[in-house]
This record gives sequence, C-alpha cells and structure tokens, in this order.
Amino acid sequence: MLNKAKALQSQMVTWRRDIHMHPELGFEEQRTSALIAEIMNGLGYRVRTGVGKTGVVAELGDGKPIVAIRADMDALPIQEANQVPYKSKNDGVMHACGHDAHVAIAMGIAKLLTDEEFSGTVRFLFQPSEETDDGEFSGAPRMIEDGAMEDVDNVLALHVDASTPTGEIEVATEFASAGVDTLYATIIGQGGHGSAPHEVIDPIFISGYVILALHGIVSRKLKPSDPAVISIGSIHGGVADNVIPVEVELLGTIRYFTADVQEKLHTEIKKAIEISRTLGGDYKMKIEVGFPPMHNHPDVVALVKKVAGELLGEDKINPPEPDMGAEDFAYFLQKAPGAMFMLGCEIEGDTRRHHDPKFDIDEACFPIGAAILAESTLRLLGMIKN
Repeated sequence: MLNKAKALQSQMVTWRRDIHMHPELGFEEQRTSALIAEIMNGLGYRVRTGVGKTGVVAELGDGKPIVAIRADMDALPIQEANQVPYKSKNDGVMHACGHDAHVAIAMGIAKLLTDEEFSGTVRFLFQPSEETDDGEFSGAPRMIEDGAMEDVDNVLALHVDASTPTGEIEVATEFASAGVDTLYATIIGQGGHGSAPHEVIDPIFISGYVILALHGIVSRKLKPSDPAVISIGSIHGGVADNVIPVEVELLGTIRYFTADVQEKLHTEIKKAIEISRTLGGDYKMKIEVGFPPMHNHPDVVALVKKVAGELLGEDKINPPEPDMGAEDFAYFLQKAPGAMFMLGCEIEGDTRRHHDPKFDIDEACFPIGAAILAESTLRLLGMIKN
C-alpha cells in the first residue's frame, strides 16, 4: 500500500498546493468543496455537498460495515509570509495548520481505495470549520446534524504535525486532546478620574486579584494528577491614561480531560471572579462549553499501530507528549469508535510550527499518511484479518 501511495505523491502535492493557494475560512469553503466534489465524482464516489453548510460527503461501496475518514478543510485568518510558488492568493487567509494537506491525503486515499475490493462502505467526511464556529457549533457537529455519521461503525483521521520528523507518527491511546471551554467575564467597578482613585471602584485593580485567583485554581484546587489549564488571553479596559474605567473584560480558555475536572474548574472560576464583589465591585460571567475531550478507542489505536508498524517499522511509532490542544474530531468519536494519529511532516532543521505565518510542511509525508489510513480502513472493513 505504501508503494501504491508513493505513486500518487505528485498528484497529492498538486492538489495540496492548489488548495493552499486558495484558502477559505470556516463555513466559507465554497471553492474547496467544489474541487473536492469534482474530484470525488470523477473517482466514482457518490457525492453529497452542502453537508454541515459547506462540507462534502463521498461514499464508495455498499452496506455495512461503514468506515468514515475525516479531513478538515478550513484555513486561518493569517497573512502568509512564505515566498513560495504556492503562496496564498487570498489576503489575510492562509492554510497555516495543514488542513490543505489533510484534504489532499484524503483524496489520495480515495484514489487508492478505488483499486481495492472490499465489503461494506467507505465514507469520506470533508469537514468545514474545524478552527472556528458559526456562533454556536464548529463543522463536526454541523455535519453530524446533517447525518454524516449515520450508521458509521468506525471513524479515522490524521493531523499533520510539524514537530514530528517525516516518517514517524504519534498516536495516543484514549485521551488524544483536551476539552476546551471559553470564559467571558466582565469586572464591573465605578469609573472616575485617575488622580482620585479613592473616589472610584477600580475594575483594573480588582481584575488583578481575579486573575491571580484564576491562575491559582489549577495548582491549588485540583489534584496534581488532574491535567488542566486556565489561561487569560485577552484583557480590555479603559481608553485613557488618566481615566479609571467602569469595566474590564476578560477572555480566557479552559482545558481539561474529564467531566469531573471540567465541573470543578467551572465552580472554582466562579468563586475566583466573585472576588470582584468582595472588593466592592460586581461582575458578569459566562462559560461557553466548547469541544469535548477527544478519546481514541484502544482497539482502533492498536490496529493503526499494527498497520503503521508494518509499513514504517515499530520504532517509528511514538506516544505523544501530553498536550492540552483541542480538536473537534472529538464529536465524531462520540458517535463511533475511532482514532486520530499525528503524521510527522517536519521540514528538517525547521522550527516553524502550526498557526505560524511561515508554516509549511514536508510533502514527503503524504504517501505515509495515505497508506496508513487506506490500509487501516481496509482492515476495519474486514478485507484483511486483524
């Protein structure tokens, strides 16, 4: 399978660079969806467009079992700084996380599977808007809402990883990424002149204590064995040096792996923000629940490891370092057992990472990712005994 995938290397690179030059933000992937639909139709797949707004579902085969392969396709609001022939042509938009590669690899897998005989159905999920939401949901739950996971027995995905050498993969058993919630808080005081702070209730002063309390939750309120993160990423308050404002707005991210820790974090965050009232002010607070933790199924992980070991060698399979990033593939894994693995794509000697304006990848990883997912899909479909 790896040799077959290597024969498609140049085609996958062409697809990826085309998509890279024409990046589109979440739920705006009109050109990308049209390109995918055209190619998948040409390969003989049954294609449905407009799934989850701008997603594409493509199927080959009939009946059960059904194995789904997911590839996200949205770009980021970043101005590309690379000087390459395939540089983004859309100002302020860039594929800086590798979703262009995910689409290209998935279409390579689709091509590989047209040459195989198997029982059951393979279903490709070309997903919009992994990076953002529409004010309520990201692309995965929107596709699920439109029936993309109906009757699916297993679901697979990969994500390129610019910190892992090409030729290696990382795959986690069980928790593969964190759940993420968003904190919105407004610290309310009473504004006035900066020369007379004793006559006001200073929300900036109060915010300092609130932030210290928030940052103390993980180290002082949780067990050391419970991974979690609370980070304040945005603070806004005031417009002049000599005016104490009425309000300060805080925006933060909350990361966790289990429901118990999530509940504890929410409780302690409310207590921390209530310090505002102790110091004479007030507050408004909302916690928006986001992506759930991503839970790889141990049996599917074992299969992916077995396939990767046969194709690459067992020494090329690594456990990932603990990471509190989030991934909306988690929603698909709530509907069917499956797994995502990280595909090494590091350019040797390069320190650029995901979401960097100069992000790029080693395209030599494409056949590796395609071969692992194609072979794993066939085994899940029962063509080869595990």
